[in-house]
Formats: sequence, structure tokens, C-alpha cells
Amino acid sequence: MQSIPDNALLRLPQVLTLIPVSRSAWWAGCKSGRYPKPVKLGPRTTAWKASEIHALLEKLSSETREN
Repeated sequence: MQSIPDNALLRLPQVLTLIPVSRSAWWAGCKSGRYPKPVKLGPRTTAWKASEIHALLEKLSSETREN
């Protein structure tokens, strides 16, 4: 993950390799606010900011360490 710059945009398959949840669970999390909101690049193209995915990974790993 360190090789991905913070200003990059990640598509869903890339995100799901970093955060192992199903597609439907990811979309439900985006809708509920648990996961970052997507950025629409076109009518059928969606991506997420790498900086927000980095922050989410840090948050999830700190929650895991606390438990």
C-alpha cells in the first residue's frame, strides 16, 4: 500500500484487495458511512481516494490492536 500515492484514485477491485469484504458489504458500508464515499468519474465509473482508503486501513488496524 505504501507504493500507492495519496492522490491516486482506486477502483473497486483494488479497494477490495486491501479490505477483504464482499462487494455488497462494501457498498452497504459506503451507504451507511462506515467506508469512504465514492467519487464518480463518469456515469459507470466510480473510484475512491487512496488517502481515504489509507486512513480507513489505519483506523481498522488500530481497532484490531485494541481488541
